Amino acid sequence: MPNMSLEKTKMPHQDPSTRITNFSEVALGYTEEQAINEANRCLNCKNKPCVSMCPVSIDIPNFISKIKEKKFEEAYDIISKSSSLPAVCGRVCPQEVQCESKCVRGIKGEPVAIGNLERFVADWHNKNVKKQSKPKNSSKQKVAIVGSGPAGLACAGDLAKKGYKVTIFEALHIPGGVLVYGIPEFRLPKNIVEKELQNLENMGVEIKTNIVIGSSITIDELFSQNYKAIFIGSGAGLPRFMNIPGENLNGVYSANEFLTRINLMKAYMPDSSTPIKKCKKVAIVGGGNVAMDAARSAKRLGAEKVYVIYRRSEKEMPARMEEIEHAKEEGIIFKTLCNPKEIQGDSNYFANKIICSEMMLGEPDQSGRRRPIQKENSDFEIDIDCVVISIGTSPNPLIKNNTPGLKTNDWGGLIVNEQTGLTSKEGVFAGGDVVTGSATVILAMGAGKKASNAIDKYLSSLK
Repeated sequence: MPNMSLEKTKMPHQDPSTRITNFSEVALGYTEEQAINEANRCLNCKNKPCVSMCPVSIDIPNFISKIKEKKFEEAYDIISKSSSLPAVCGRVCPQEVQCESKCVRGIKGEPVAIGNLERFVADWHNKNVKKQSKPKNSSKQKVAIVGSGPAGLACAGDLAKKGYKVTIFEALHIPGGVLVYGIPEFRLPKNIVEKELQNLENMGVEIKTNIVIGSSITIDELFSQNYKAIFIGSGAGLPRFMNIPGENLNGVYSANEFLTRINLMKAYMPDSSTPIKKCKKVAIVGGGNVAMDAARSAKRLGAEKVYVIYRRSEKEMPARMEEIEHAKEEGIIFKTLCNPKEIQGDSNYFANKIICSEMMLGEPDQSGRRRPIQKENSDFEIDIDCVVISIGTSPNPLIKNNTPGLKTNDWGGLIVNEQTGLTSKEGVFAGGDVVTGSATVILAMGAGKKASNAIDKYLSSLK
């Protein structure tokens, strides 16, 4: 029976008062009954407008139709043809501005909860199906993947399906890239990432950790080891700062360091070998998803007050609306139209105040958002004992500096052909944040998928 409700089937969540005391996943997932009920809201449109906005082109109406029929594994197989990380994407992709934004049901109500259904299918598979993917006969050439984040994993998975011998090189001691060091456990449990990585290894992908490309081994040295093509998906892990007084004080972190200590090193655990200072009053500077992750993590570490300081209005915040709403439910204090000018410290060089100015919005800038302008005589201070700067990142220049012929733009991103991901160096492709700067998981995966097709064509032409 079609479900003509104008509202999505609500996903159960941990209560805010409970979830701020733990790092367990906030969203609890659909039951089979809830998933089928939501799937029945889909009209199965013939022209599939939702697919046009999916960066990896999942056949959305088709997989949802299988859910209606209770054929959950068939639904998983459909998703897996296009996506290497369905359990991840179902949790962290901004479906509201991608596939769901084109859903016909959204014209007179809420769109179909495509992301929730993708998550349900992937979780059902992981719980109920024990079969392992069989590696293809790797009779084709060797391909090296630099970085094990979403772009690299997507590229690796697609190339393995095509029969290439794929090796991923990861700089950290644990693979997964931003999926493990950047996104908190309460949004993306790490056992989910481990399962997706295991699926890739079962397909024959080799993952090597603790290898820093550009230092441990160079791109040219990889070619000398008989790798015929290389994909760079090393992300954008170099933090940006505001260059204001006091950023070098104790208790001031980049969001990268703050979240890496928490997510990768488990700094919230009593026996952590990489602890993080337990603070009572924390200021997060920025308005993106990373800022929301840092703010909500600080709350779970025991902070009594957590401020999100953002220089534009809430309307301009780049974070997902869901993440902003969750942060508000958890007691995060939003200080919008405010911009830090200085961080002050005590006699022991620990941050204890942040000085801000009130802002107003002027004409749109190059990003299309209205430019924030400082109000005169509007300075005020907030007592804090920790500041987390979350205003963006850029690619680490290590690979570029040690790879002759590899060109970058003025902010350090690799220059590539938009259709293929090919860089200025023959046989070297790139995609994800190392090209675009900080973006979403699914856009990085789309870049990896596009590059895999280009690599396949390139290597086929060498025969």
